[in-house]
Amino acid sequence: MYAYDEIDRTLVNERVSEFRDQVKRRLSGELTEDEFKILRLQNGVYLQLHAYMFRVAIPYGTLATNQLRALAHVARKYDRGYGHFTTRQNIQFNWIKLAELPDALADLAEVGIHAMQTSGNNMRNVTSDQWAGVAPGEIEDPRIWSELIRQHTTLHPEFSFLPRKFKIAITASDHDRAAIKIHDIGLKLIKNEKGETGFEVLVGGGLGRTPFIGKTIKHFVHGRDILSYIEAILRVYNQYGRRDNIYKARIKILVHELGIEKFSREVEEEWQHIRNSSLQIDDEVIEDIRSRFTYPNYEKLPHMPDELRQAAADGDFEAWRKNSVSPHKVQGYSIVTISLKPIGVPPGDATAVQMDALADLADKYSFGEIRVGHEQNLALPHVAKRDLPALWKALDKLGLATPNVNLITDIIACPGLDYCSLANARSIPIAQELTRRFANHELANLIGRLHINISGCINACGHHHVGHIGILGVEKNGEEVYQITIGGRADEGAALGNLIGPGVKFDEVADVIEDVVEAYLALRERPEELFIDTVKRLGVEPFKERVYATR
Repeated sequence: MYAYDEIDRTLVNERVSEFRDQVKRRLSGELTEDEFKILRLQNGVYLQLHAYMFRVAIPYGTLATNQLRALAHVARKYDRGYGHFTTRQNIQFNWIKLAELPDALADLAEVGIHAMQTSGNNMRNVTSDQWAGVAPGEIEDPRIWSELIRQHTTLHPEFSFLPRKFKIAITASDHDRAAIKIHDIGLKLIKNEKGETGFEVLVGGGLGRTPFIGKTIKHFVHGRDILSYIEAILRVYNQYGRRDNIYKARIKILVHELGIEKFSREVEEEWQHIRNSSLQIDDEVIEDIRSRFTYPNYEKLPHMPDELRQAAADGDFEAWRKNSVSPHKVQGYSIVTISLKPIGVPPGDATAVQMDALADLADKYSFGEIRVGHEQNLALPHVAKRDLPALWKALDKLGLATPNVNLITDIIACPGLDYCSLANARSIPIAQELTRRFANHELANLIGRLHINISGCINACGHHHVGHIGILGVEKNGEEVYQITIGGRADEGAALGNLIGPGVKFDEVADVIEDVVEAYLALRERPEELFIDTVKRLGVEPFKERVYATR
């Protein structure tokens, strides 16, 4: 965990005070909605279909248990008893009253949580690998660098009014769990031939109306230079990014139109002016941030404790262990992923009761720490293997032991037309129906790793472009129509999915997905061949033929 200092606490509290005054002026009529809009957006407040939506930042996906309890408190006191974890390691509350928002923000500020820059045309929450610091084989804990960038970009005066929103993600592992290739800037921690820490820098990724996979702009930027290099990218974007067309304002469009070579030259020229300035990071600064991260005092534990060996006789426990428990860098410990995708529940939702209980479990079994992943699941990063059976029983009582992580019912979905004023179609009912269709765990395991992503509009908050199966809801002649893509992925081999054919109606979507899955099971060369690999080998046509043969 990172220990915030007095400067952070002062900033957060002053922000609450400012926002309280802004809300007061809005409620009195002193500010119009248009005047208030830019102020509320910079504090994470959207105007949705039915109410204001409040988006809270969870920097690099790390929560202490007192923070999770504070989120549960907000859900219980100011909302309708639940929160929605998003694809950018945030949590959203959908029913908070405007008059009560300053109080909710003040309650969160007491535990160091804020909503600054979770919306608006500025630098958003810096995201990272939810297994950061505990994943075997990572270069080092990427949260150290995430925190450095967070401090530099929070309320940065030059980048608070960018042409469009701007997102950064960081990973330190070969397997990308942070989806860095679909971000405006993606950073991968690497070592050069001298053993020095630095970054491969990607730029121009993003989904939405015009999706692009990020391109490498520089293969190695030394750690001490990363702030100046990011700033050079942002300066070029701020100068040349379009402000006359919201749909062409993202940096991905600028990179595409200029070409990566010309964009790289522009950045390099700008960087040479500032790389040796005060933006160059001293080793002492990095070490100070590193020292503020505390890590558990791990015990020396056996690889296979008696408790785990005895529990292996329980088939239900074993199914969960094989699915939801992952290796840890320290012997005797594991990483436990907690699926927020039980059958029939909106993906990513957690009740206040569940959040409070998870905080208790994290205190008991994970050194008081919990993580949020971009797949809309949670994780306990420090669980002793001996405690896995007891933890599983506790999670099962909470309805949070569904063994479907990375399987077909582990669906990513945006709130869609049930909440969002931008949406054209519903997402949540589609996800709920699919979890019911594929509820049989034996069938799900037979299918293997398969990611379904659902978006209710072209803005792609559900990342449908990079789902193994992507579902996009659009409006056509006053009716919800869904386009289906296959072959997308968000990891180190990131790719955009391909459309399989004409859109289908709302009540046909689940049938179409069943047809796609049945085609895969018939077409794969062996049980170990994943859906994504079958699609890569055969292309779209065999799936298209199966889906549209009788339609």
